[in-house]
Amino acid sequence: MSKIALVDDDRNILTSVSMTLEAEGFEVETYNDGQAALDAFNKKLPDMAVLDIKMPRMDGMDLLQRLRQKTQMPVIFLTSKDDEIDEVLGLRMGADDYVKKPFSQRLLVERIRALLRRQEATTGDVTNATTGDTKVMERGELRMDPLRHAVSWKGSDVSLTVTEFLLLQALAQRPGFVKSRDQLMDVAYDDQVYVDDRTIDSHIKRLRKKMRAADHEFSAIETLYGIGYRYNEE
Repeated sequence: MSKIALVDDDRNILTSVSMTLEAEGFEVETYNDGQAALDAFNKKLPDMAVLDIKMPRMDGMDLLQRLRQKTQMPVIFLTSKDDEIDEVLGLRMGADDYVKKPFSQRLLVERIRALLRRQEATTGDVTNATTGDTKVMERGELRMDPLRHAVSWKGSDVSLTVTEFLLLQALAQRPGFVKSRDQLMDVAYDDQVYVDDRTIDSHIKRLRKKMRAADHEFSAIETLYGIGYRYNEE
């Protein structure tokens, strides 16, 4: 049973969404501000968190920033209907997904399940059926170990979210071949979950930023404007 943390200052949302998630088989912990959630997370982390952005004491952005200092657990943001700035900023800070308010609870459940499946896909037992070897992928200076959700560049560890890991893996599997944004969406999201181009671009931008923190000359991910992205071995 996956444990979901729901953090929102709207008690109606906390009550209704937690009831829906529990009916779907999840264990749910609720918090009405970011500080209360952070205090609890410092003791024990849930499997994933759903965070409202605008909250008292500590908002969702601040909470995400604190979380990303120590964990890459999946995070979904709840954003206001017309607040596109928050969506983009949240993704660049390391959120895996976002859902706009007012939202369908069924949609939120689908997003949660999709994100948990993606996490399992990167951390599950990914053994090679013929050789029994784990599928550690090496492309030039890049090394990716899906079994351990581990990435290194020139020997330096790089901490990636589930979404960032899947996108980098998809690009690096076939160096020199272009992946369109639609193809990358299919890799990172289930078919029933719609996201726009800006979402993929935000994830790629943060991915590049993390890789350049390990090596400021990193340029293996190339943008082909109007087409998509390509990984070039260095």
